[in-house]
Amino acid sequence: MNSYGSFPGARPRRLRTTPAMRRMVAETRLHPADLILPAFVREGITEPVPIQAMPGVVQHTRDTLRKAAAEALEAGVSGIMLFGVPEDEKKDGAGTAGTDPDGILQVAIRDVKAEVGDELIIMSDLCLDEYTDHGHCGVLDADGRVDNDATLERYAEMAQVQADAGVHVVGPSGMMDGQVGVVRDALDTIGKEDVSILAYTAKYSSAFYGPFREAVGSSLRGDRKTYQQDPANLRESMRELALDLEEGADMVMVKPAGPYLDVLAKVAESVDVPVAAYQISGEYAMVEAAAEKGWIDRDRAIFETLTGIRRAGAKMILTYWATEVAQKLSAAR
Repeated sequence: MNSYGSFPGARPRRLRTTPAMRRMVAETRLHPADLILPAFVREGITEPVPIQAMPGVVQHTRDTLRKAAAEALEAGVSGIMLFGVPEDEKKDGAGTAGTDPDGILQVAIRDVKAEVGDELIIMSDLCLDEYTDHGHCGVLDADGRVDNDATLERYAEMAQVQADAGVHVVGPSGMMDGQVGVVRDALDTIGKEDVSILAYTAKYSSAFYGPFREAVGSSLRGDRKTYQQDPANLRESMRELALDLEEGADMVMVKPAGPYLDVLAKVAESVDVPVAAYQISGEYAMVEAAAEKGWIDRDRAIFETLTGIRRAGAKMILTYWATEVAQKLSAAR
């Protein structure tokens, strides 16, 4: 007993009694505007191609990509991140399809811009891995290693053709040293100062990228451990963060999201720029697979994972469920 009545005096469960009560006191809320839809567009197809490892996700045709962008906009999603998938015969050692003004990604940017204008933020993956015949994120030197500085020259070209196509935000994702600064200079040189940079600040070498390889038709030989980060390291991410901000990043990102919530929280606490997190293909696939088996409640799992990412500090979340979740959030309001 205590002087205020029966023990216990503190009863936190009072704030969990009904759905209305729980909704009122919720500390973290998801909103459609928090979400960004990653989308793949494949050259040379006439019908969408399902990605077997990612049920419900497809490689789009140009026409279906436009429809997906319009649907995302209508649902209240803030942005769409575009990945191009060229025809295999157009891949080469330098990834030249990635800097061709008429390459699939540049064409897709123009298509989406024509469909949604400035109402939906159009983002583009700025990396060579989809376009190289060896599948790495840069050009290789004589010893078969990714040549950092030669790759930066290619990234500068990519930034310029993507900006010319009408993109609002470029996402340099290759984890080359100095990539943000080089991309910023390249954009400013052609008068594209208004194009923003979403820096892939902490991009880890992760087993969870597996389904993405199918999604982009990857030709990867070997691994990316010499340029993507070691999953064991956190302080390294903070060093990458400082460098990206110094070089002019407008926004920063942690990828993957779920396995690196501690990194995400540390980054979010340390900066005054918007922070994004990418809920990647393997995270998506695990939930879909377990739900298909009947082992988990699909909708609850989706919302729980996204809420956890938001709670850890992400203002923006790239997720393949973006449009679906935005529609459900809007319907529940």
